[in-house]
Amino acid sequence: MEEEIMTIILNAGDARSKCLLALKSARKGEFEKAKEQLKQVSQSMILAHNVQTRLIQKEMTGEKHQVSLLMVHAQDHLMTAMAIRDMVEEMVAYAEELNKKMEERL
Repeated sequence: MEEEIMTIILNAGDARSKCLLALKSARKGEFEKAKEQLKQVSQSMILAHNVQTRLIQKEMTGEKHQVSLLMVHAQDHLMTAMAIRDMVEEMVAYAEELNKKMEERL
């Protein structure tokens, strides 16, 4: 189970890092690059979420596990990464819209 938990942590951490890279790309006006980085975020999030789902399904079928600090940490990483992803997607879209409006005025 620890290996599965580490998979969640690693993929959620990877997703969070890529979100911040996407935000930096958008800040530079590199919107296509930012969108590509956000696609990579989705891949990492899917991997982490799939492991989380498997662990939940195991528990629902009667396989009980003690809640460990490592599991709490993994859940924290995943939820934080999901929140950051949602915010960064909106911020990239907003920055791109704002950039287009500024270009139209010039």
